[in-house]
Amino acid sequence: MKIVHIITRLILGGAQENTLLTVDGLHHRFGDDVTLITGPAEGPEGDLFERAKERGLKVELMPDLVRAIRPATDYRAYRELRRSIRRLTPDVVHTHSSKAGILGRAAAWAERVPAVVHTIHGLPFGPSESPAKNRLYIALERWAAKRCHAIVGVCDAMAEQALAEGVGRPEQYSTVYSGMDVEAFLHPPRPRAEVRRELGLADDEVAFGTVARLFERKGHDDILAAAPDVLRADPRVRFVFIGDGILRDRLVAETERLGIARAFRFTGLVPPGRIPELLNAIDAVVHPSLREGLARVLPQSLLVGRPVISYDVDGAREVVLPETGILLPPRSIEGLKSAILRLAADPALRDAMGLEGRARFADQFRHETMTAQLRSLYERLLARPGHR
Repeated sequence: MKIVHIITRLILGGAQENTLLTVDGLHHRFGDDVTLITGPAEGPEGDLFERAKERGLKVELMPDLVRAIRPATDYRAYRELRRSIRRLTPDVVHTHSSKAGILGRAAAWAERVPAVVHTIHGLPFGPSESPAKNRLYIALERWAAKRCHAIVGVCDAMAEQALAEGVGRPEQYSTVYSGMDVEAFLHPPRPRAEVRRELGLADDEVAFGTVARLFERKGHDDILAAAPDVLRADPRVRFVFIGDGILRDRLVAETERLGIARAFRFTGLVPPGRIPELLNAIDAVVHPSLREGLARVLPQSLLVGRPVISYDVDGAREVVLPETGILLPPRSIEGLKSAILRLAADPALRDAMGLEGRARFADQFRHETMTAQLRSLYERLLARPGHR
């Protein structure tokens, strides 16, 4: 097949890694002619351009395809996307994330692409957004849903929430869980003790890791709010923030103001290949994000054998079960304190939850499974009678 994928930014992030693994699998496993169109990688999070180059993938940079809403720039991006689609003549256009999804679907539909697919990695509307922004994005997503043949959610919750707001039709939706290199998490490359020494973690300390951009709504502030009481109750607890972003300086300063800097480790930006060994080095993951599709770190942590603490948002409940972790109401600081202290005090419970997670999710999150399911979807769309 000739396939075009469109995403706004090829930064180090879950949606971007998902997309790159899909493009890689379609090209190398199925022999498809795949082009990835992306905007510039703005921000301090790092990017995946070098990995794409190493894998021999075709990537086209479109400077006007930016994340922020800029009507004039967005219109230029729409026109450029139409020209690119006309030049590439794809059988399938597959868009990712809200901004690229709106512009990309509009362009692909206008160019009469036979199969137009969109993946919801995380909805742009929800309880954490303002009513005005929600109204705007719901209207845009309803409009864009009429300009594609299929919508893929990275968890069942994406379809449920979108349909509840009148976005698309039920028959358009399917769930394809976000794939990853499962073997790297089942078998981390470096010994746990060695990585713990590098992080400055003592043998008797219990480390809770958070893998996320240091950005709004990712929950770092809630961890800081809970940390002083947690450390008074159990001085062995440590927090490891894995990732970088625009809030780093403020978060570091806050740990110093609270007098708890000794209990925090900021790794900064790390290559994706180091995530398995870092998760293996900690004792549990705490991920109090307010908006995710299904955060990749939740299954990743379980694949390594570490339990998870998460807010009950979007698709978290599909992997954070009573047997694999602790699910909390959003913004529950008291709940965070209690969950962290409970896991810190009970290594047998941590081990049992982690082992159950490995057993349940190893096959479900393989990137090979994801790519095969997506390609099967493309085949069904192209084989339907009288397809556009």
